[in-house]
Amino acid sequence: MNDDDPTRGRAVRARGLWKSFGERIAVGGVDLDLPAGHFVGVVGPNGAGKTTTLSMLTGLLRPDAGTVEIGGHDLWRTPELVKPRIGVLPEGLRLFERLSGRELLTYQGSLRGLPPDEVERRADQLLDVFGLASAQHTMVVDYSTGMRKRTGLAAALLHNPDVLFLDEPFEGVDPVSAQVIRDVLARYTATGATVVLSSHVMELVESLCDWVAVMAGGRIRAAGPPDEIRGDAPTLHAAFLDLVGAQDIGRDSRLDWLGGAR
Repeated sequence: MNDDDPTRGRAVRARGLWKSFGERIAVGGVDLDLPAGHFVGVVGPNGAGKTTTLSMLTGLLRPDAGTVEIGGHDLWRTPELVKPRIGVLPEGLRLFERLSGRELLTYQGSLRGLPPDEVERRADQLLDVFGLASAQHTMVVDYSTGMRKRTGLAAALLHNPDVLFLDEPFEGVDPVSAQVIRDVLARYTATGATVVLSSHVMELVESLCDWVAVMAGGRIRAAGPPDEIRGDAPTLHAAFLDLVGAQDIGRDSRLDWLGGAR
């Protein structure tokens, strides 16, 4: 790759992404360049269009208009070049519940075309690191929410993708499982890989991410390093609330009866 290559340093490029459901516009013209080798946060309130955007970036949902490139390859024109480069942990994770954790990873490895011996080696390590070794022969239907998230993340990492997309990976996860996930993701990005994390929890994004895109109303309101997004605001959270137009209920004259004398 030469110095004039426009894809240099960029993991994901999206231009003019639109998606409507009936008369409702979920995503309205998103342009986004996500830097390679970073922990990227896509943050916004519920209904901002984050999940729809990530679904289009990963090939799970076809946009009404627009293009997506990952590693310089067009997602929809050459999916066979893009899909091996990405790992996905979607919202509302669905796993093969009648498989054990190990069987699920073995199946995932075979789908990815990995040699059986390498699948077994990687599955052993992932099951151990994610604290799933003792339950590796238990069917997924009997896993807790945290175990399911860790299993899904292990499956997404098994083929060692360049870019990992995570939609609300910590939702419903206990603190111990959350710390395991954090540690694995920190190690993953330290190797130069890219994580794209969608969340509505600004504090989580602030603690993990070194590049942030703020969404509201199906559009990107701001994008860049956290310090740049924060600007003159006291915190990134305060800047986020201002960008998405959050109402300051604390100063609202309504609900003046709430908590008063009875």
